[in-house]
Amino acid sequence: MLSLLQIRNFAIVESLELEWSAGFTAITGETGAGKSIVVDALALLLGGRGDSSAIRAGSDKAELTAEFDLQGNAQALAWLDAAGIGGGEVCLLRRVITDNGRSRAWINGTAVTLTQLQELGEHLVEIHGQNQHIRLTQTREQFRLLDSANPAGTDLACALRAVADHHTRWKETDQALQALQQQRALSPGDLDLLHYQIEELEQFALGAEALAALESEHHLLAHGSDVNSGLQAALDLLEADETGVVQQVHQALQRLQPHAALNRDMANAAKALQEASINCEEARLSLQAAMSRMDLSPQRLAELDATLARLYDLARKHRVEARQLGEVLVELKSRYATAANLDQRRRELSKTCAEHLQRYRQASQQLSLARQERAAQLSSSVTELMQLLGMAGGCFDIRISHDPTAKPSPRGDDRLEFLVSANPGIAPGPLRKIASGGELSRISLALKVAAAQGQTAPTQIFDEVDAGIGGAAANAVGRLLQRVSGAPLGGSDSAAASQALCVTHLAQVAVYAEQQFRVVKRADDNHTTVDVHRLRADERVDEIARMLGGTLTDQSRAHARQLLGSSGQK
Repeated sequence: MLSLLQIRNFAIVESLELEWSAGFTAITGETGAGKSIVVDALALLLGGRGDSSAIRAGSDKAELTAEFDLQGNAQALAWLDAAGIGGGEVCLLRRVITDNGRSRAWINGTAVTLTQLQELGEHLVEIHGQNQHIRLTQTREQFRLLDSANPAGTDLACALRAVADHHTRWKETDQALQALQQQRALSPGDLDLLHYQIEELEQFALGAEALAALESEHHLLAHGSDVNSGLQAALDLLEADETGVVQQVHQALQRLQPHAALNRDMANAAKALQEASINCEEARLSLQAAMSRMDLSPQRLAELDATLARLYDLARKHRVEARQLGEVLVELKSRYATAANLDQRRRELSKTCAEHLQRYRQASQQLSLARQERAAQLSSSVTELMQLLGMAGGCFDIRISHDPTAKPSPRGDDRLEFLVSANPGIAPGPLRKIASGGELSRISLALKVAAAQGQTAPTQIFDEVDAGIGGAAANAVGRLLQRVSGAPLGGSDSAAASQALCVTHLAQVAVYAEQQFRVVKRADDNHTTVDVHRLRADERVDEIARMLGGTLTDQSRAHARQLLGSSGQK
């Protein structure tokens, strides 16, 4: 339940701090006074989109804060616990919008995203905006009303989730099947050519390392004489009896070693000579091994010439570098496997798609049954409320037709139509054709009230949903909003179970509120401000009198007292 709202530099509001109570609260004021600013501020606090245009002129930021009492609100408490945000049974929402268009938000002092605000907001407040009755004739809005207000775990909520899940699986599989259907099957001749190209490439060592080894061996054989001469010359320099490098390094080490301990420089020199001696000896042995393995066979050179020439020809044929032939082989094998098994893959994917479609249809059938039950309950509730809203003898009916051959949809295979009769003896007809503007507004309110029963959000906000209503119907609307708030009819002392806030211009509605706020806009040459304050009993009489006729007289005040008394308010 909303307990506190603070507004700073928002729209034309400089500063407001409002405390709220349980039950039914009316927000009233002159036309254009800014009565909906409270609703707009709450909408932003609940994750609505906002930009720098929301900031009061002359300010660099707008600040909005709301405090909610979560006692008994298990869903909101569970969300906070899952999000790791503490706070107990008090929840504080805060949002700041700066003049650069950016905004930041916090829940109980923890920075959060707008998505998180929206998720939590669903458990705190439900806002019913003005002119929403116009959307009531749209199929999307009708499905939303029918499918909404179903807590997790109910048959309808589970059926909706199952249909959406199965539809996703079917759609993904169907798209994959469509893509496969568009692939052109290869002719037998094309398959034979692909198979030949694969066999042709498989005859060679096609890896980049293997190719490098072949090229290295070919270079060695092609320049064998020069390499052999170089090896022999190097070996002669190392092995000569008196002038060889090995012998000279060894002799130098023998002469220096007896004196190596005299200082560090001689020790380092001796160590270096010892390592050089070892390295020279290892080099000599390696050269001898290399010469012994030298195979300058002309036949091997001819084989390598032929192999490399064939590889280079294949590379030109496939328009790649020779080192990329291995990748070409992998690609050709993949294409061959795909082409050879195309029909089989189509059959398998088609079978899987059919299975997903069957599961979707079954889930859609269960959803339709759950909707039928929900529609019967909602129709009965709306029909009952219509009797209170000046449409005695009228009735409301939700007609659902199930088409198992329809194109799969995330919301199932149902077709939906709202039927209404506002007068006794007249058969129900389509809502979009039968209801007048005033009737549509009242039916919309009845639907909202009926759909809201059992919702998790304990605070219901109605922004001028009584537009186009007057007379006795307005009294019925007031009683209805009083019922929504959980406030007892007739002024009983039992505690209110929840909270309803209504922005209204009708005195007949406002008199049923347990508390009333008046919005006043003041303007001078420099700036415009809005003031909102809770009315005392005497102030409330004057406000109701103003709403009735605009002019305060003893007669209008007496009428206001009469209305307040008949509504059970003092």
